[in-house]
Amino acid sequence: MPFWSKRNVSAVVRFLLYTVGMSTEEPDTTIASRGHSTNLVGLPTGLLASASYNDFPIPLCISGTRESHRSLFERLNKLTDAMEAGRIFQDYMAVVFGLDHEPEKNERRRYRASYLRLLKDWGFDSNSQAGAVLKGWVESRFGLFPTFHKAPIRRFNSPAWIHYMEEKMSSRFNNNAINMQFDLLYEFCQWMLVRFYATGKKHLQLYRGTNDLREQQLIQQIDSRNAIVRLNNLVSFTSQRGIADEFGDTIIEAEVPIAKILFFNDLLSGHPLRGEAECLVIGGDYRVKMSYW
Repeated sequence: MPFWSKRNVSAVVRFLLYTVGMSTEEPDTTIASRGHSTNLVGLPTGLLASASYNDFPIPLCISGTRESHRSLFERLNKLTDAMEAGRIFQDYMAVVFGLDHEPEKNERRRYRASYLRLLKDWGFDSNSQAGAVLKGWVESRFGLFPTFHKAPIRRFNSPAWIHYMEEKMSSRFNNNAINMQFDLLYEFCQWMLVRFYATGKKHLQLYRGTNDLREQQLIQQIDSRNAIVRLNNLVSFTSQRGIADEFGDTIIEAEVPIAKILFFNDLLSGHPLRGEAECLVIGGDYRVKMSYW
């Protein structure tokens, strides 16, 4: 039988779909199983969301970001000190996006959205308007729909989806090129991890404490402690197990790909998430170890 027979082609297609976490037998019709057909990182969204990608990640980049800010990254590449790199990045962001702008005497005062302000608000409440804008950034760049915002999001046109859409488009936070600010933050984070904090590594071991298991969707129970879970498109982890213990009776331990980290504790000095050693992680299906207290 020729290899490219109908039967063999069908088998190959089924294998490829399986390896990216998609089932051809009983497709999940919930919104949590789907993402946009396009994104800005150059990988199929189904693959990016899969446990297979997390097991064997490859680097990601947001199309056009480093090219549009070539002078920043050329300057960063000459540095040998992480603290200085963080200072240069924050100064660059302040100048390019007018984050330190003080209005003139007769100038109308206008709120300028800032990546630092949204990080601060996320730290207080990831289900706030600022949280919706951040989840919307992940959706637009990585193609992953959120699965939770104040309530589980299972279908389009559900109350939870509509509420998320309303808050995502809030004019208070969705201005001053906020998506571009987070594009730069992501690329700078990736540069810092590769250059200083995770050189030669593909994963970081991170922890998440929770009491609300609605935010995670169980995909496969491997055994009593190991499972594949579908995380929200943006979630908080910490690098310290002891801190995770403070946030819930269930501790989720995951090997998180470097390429899926938007923010980590030592990225910037004086940031609003420092006290909890917090990392912001792009979601999808993860193989995790779960501990219960």
